[in-house]
Amino acid sequence: MLLIRDLAQVATPAGRAAPLRGGDLGAVEVFEDAFVLCAGDTIDAAGRMRDLPALDGDVVEIDGRGRCAIPGLVDCHTHAAFAGDRADEFALRAAGASYEELHAAGGGILSTVRATRAAGDEGLRDAVERHRGWMRAHGTTTFEAKSGYGLDRETEVESLVAVRDAGGIPTWLGAHAVPPEFPDADAYLDFAIFEVLPRASQIAEMADVFVERGAFDVAHARRYLEACKGAGLELRLHGDQFTEIGAIPLAIELGARSVDHLEATGDLGVRALADSDVTGVVLPASALFLGRPMPPARALVDAGAAVALATDFNPGSAFCESLPLCCSLAATQLKLSPAEALSACTVNAAHVLGRAGRIGRIAPGYRADIALLDADDWRYLAYHLAGNVVERVVIGGELR
Repeated sequence: MLLIRDLAQVATPAGRAAPLRGGDLGAVEVFEDAFVLCAGDTIDAAGRMRDLPALDGDVVEIDGRGRCAIPGLVDCHTHAAFAGDRADEFALRAAGASYEELHAAGGGILSTVRATRAAGDEGLRDAVERHRGWMRAHGTTTFEAKSGYGLDRETEVESLVAVRDAGGIPTWLGAHAVPPEFPDADAYLDFAIFEVLPRASQIAEMADVFVERGAFDVAHARRYLEACKGAGLELRLHGDQFTEIGAIPLAIELGARSVDHLEATGDLGVRALADSDVTGVVLPASALFLGRPMPPARALVDAGAAVALATDFNPGSAFCESLPLCCSLAATQLKLSPAEALSACTVNAAHVLGRAGRIGRIAPGYRADIALLDADDWRYLAYHLAGNVVERVVIGGELR
């Protein structure tokens, strides 16, 4: 058994429901002078030290004095399967070039496609493992990662395998962009659906599509997603990042798990999501990185929508692997409370990944995934802007 004792606080989203909506999103249970007890890879008990039961057998103890325990963070939207970087592009953007202009000039996604294809199987595996280490250092114990920087059969499959083998949850983003060897989106989707999907669906858990001007329109996205659904994959969409062209209605129509970005979402989209079972995943680091409007997270929560929070970690539009930084942005820019931010990147993110009830809370029966904060108040997760607030993580009952 593993006992983390004498913690200043244990903080966890209250209850057992998922996803959390409205006022429930900000309900966090806090124990002062507390402990967490893990049996194998599962949480056995958590509460105040005075309620710690007598323990028999071998127990490994961790001194938690001056520290807080929160659930291991869940990053439900990353693009961690990439090679190379886009530092040159970052400099051009800083000088005034827009994201759309860089993409149209052959930069953007396609520049990372070239680097990722060139990396090979071993290089891609090394990159994903390196990125996993970066995320863990910031408290992420569960991460999703998409393909989409191969856009050929071999690299897409290698990307999904690399994510799976690194312990991540693989998503096939086969419809990320149209690679240069295809004349148009229709020709590329023929290839993706008939040549890549049969193999990708054996590895991935979910499929994703970039619904945006210059990428894939609603008709293309529907064709792709219906094929993926027929192959047994759960559905997700990138939507409303730059323009509202119908991603939210399509997500609702097809019963997608989430629609992610939402920087351009207006009042009708907010109400539609609130009346649906689709989770809105907000990505404030991406909006900040690109100088875009922030997604309407406060309006979504107040309307009753299910909202999750993620990094969008990728080399071009959100080179950020830190969920604590995203919690700070959620509090300062999206007008969410620290409690709402915590629930959005634990319980609600776990729901997006189909793992609600297994991860995202410190409660008996949940997987023993814990982030230990080097602070005596759990709200430092959002309060300490870009600080090294996470000291260690426990994953499956093992200290990492």
